[in-house]
Amino acid sequence: MAEEKKTEKEELTLEEGFQKLDELVERLEDREISLEESFQAYKQGMELLKYCSGKIDTVEKKMLQMNEDGELSEF
Repeated sequence: MAEEKKTEKEELTLEEGFQKLDELVERLEDREISLEESFQAYKQGMELLKYCSGKIDTVEKKMLQMNEDGELSEF
């Protein structure tokens, strides 16, 4: 099964990242997967998890918080 890989310029959306993580979990749950393939899937999953976590952190930093005076400020 050939995995499609995006170049560094083409970033995954969070939804795409989560979908790929789900696909990797399904592969890891398959009893027919070889040990080598499972290590590769695990490594790819950890990289995707780190990427998704970074995207979420970026979004959280950009969110605005309204203070008591009704003014918006970043947190």
